[in-house]
Amino acid sequence: MSTFERKLLSTLTKHLKEKEFTIISGARQTGKTTLLNQLLNYLQQRQETGFFLTLEDPAILSRLNQHPENLFEFILRAPEKRIFVLLDEVQYLNDPSNFLKLLYDKYSPQLKVIAAGSSAFYIDRKFKDSLAGRKRLFELFTLDFDEYLKFRTANTDLQDELHQIRSNSKYTSSKRKELESQFHEYLTYGGYPEVVLAGSAKKKIEILKELMRSYLKRDIAESNIRDQEKLYRMLIILSHQTGSLVNVNELSRTLKLSVTAVENYLYLLRKCLHVHLINPFYGNLRKELTKMPKVYFHDLGFRNIIMNLFSPLDQRPDKGSIIENYAFIRLRERFGTDNLHYWRTVDGNEIDFIITETTGKGRAIEIKYDEGNFNPSGYSKFTAGYPGYPLSHRSFQSQNNRGSIIAL
Repeated sequence: MSTFERKLLSTLTKHLKEKEFTIISGARQTGKTTLLNQLLNYLQQRQETGFFLTLEDPAILSRLNQHPENLFEFILRAPEKRIFVLLDEVQYLNDPSNFLKLLYDKYSPQLKVIAAGSSAFYIDRKFKDSLAGRKRLFELFTLDFDEYLKFRTANTDLQDELHQIRSNSKYTSSKRKELESQFHEYLTYGGYPEVVLAGSAKKKIEILKELMRSYLKRDIAESNIRDQEKLYRMLIILSHQTGSLVNVNELSRTLKLSVTAVENYLYLLRKCLHVHLINPFYGNLRKELTKMPKVYFHDLGFRNIIMNLFSPLDQRPDKGSIIENYAFIRLRERFGTDNLHYWRTVDGNEIDFIITETTGKGRAIEIKYDEGNFNPSGYSKFTAGYPGYPLSHRSFQSQNNRGSIIAL
């Protein structure tokens, strides 16, 4: 695994001084263990008292399951010094929520726990309530495109070029073709660190297959889903519906599952950070009646392995969905998922992304594969109804940096 630093690391180091426990959740193989080790190194460099424990060790796991205070069998207390305990694979505990709650209530702020685990442990709906006010949750996703360039290439010039393109709409990049080549690879194989560092396309696909087969299977097993085959079928359906509305009743009929089961499966996939559902933007127009969410994947390589489709982008029938899904990943990074919506009316007017920044103000972004397909007059109802949300567009095939999806 690469030792390059993730963007999240600086945010986590700042949170170390807070009383709240630090919880790092993420899909498997996104680099949580590496992140914990980097935090431990950060603490050691500052002469802090830190201990790393992995709950993959059955001896440690057994003792901690018996009682949370057995934690002190594995660490040394330092008088008058705060102790930092970094727990990896916390989802293996029988009751992670109560474990963390007891330690917080009895031993904070002298004890600071930084716990990481696959999102399976966070699926328990009681987790949020039992740790309210006691923790802050951080989600670690696969690499974004900036991080991809850092992991994939030793050439910092490309990272500088990306920054210039995004910060200056008039800048003309001399390395645009090289940057777009890397971007194409990112859209195809995604941002799992191990996949990014793999040397060949064949190896990347093999790793993605393993992620699909083994790690997703663990998520399912730890979430007590009984019908694994139908969950896989749902993922295939959702991959073909990327950027489209998710109709729970239609999924229920297709999969021959109850509506409740479909909703539970979607909840699992969301909490395991495989997919995200964005809700519609509601304003004053009476025709904004659509209540169904739109679905996106947190990693495009994961989506593509589900579809078993790795053709060049310009030859893919779903190239528009790929570009739109990338826009979701980029906007999620910039604005957070809670601030992302879409706009649609029952008579067919639609805008891909609405970002709310303050009350009644934000921005609207339409995504196209080909810049020539964007016609501003087609969005007149929205622009007239919401002057506080200026509309812009991004595309893959763009003649200038301002309209380029890379510049988003």
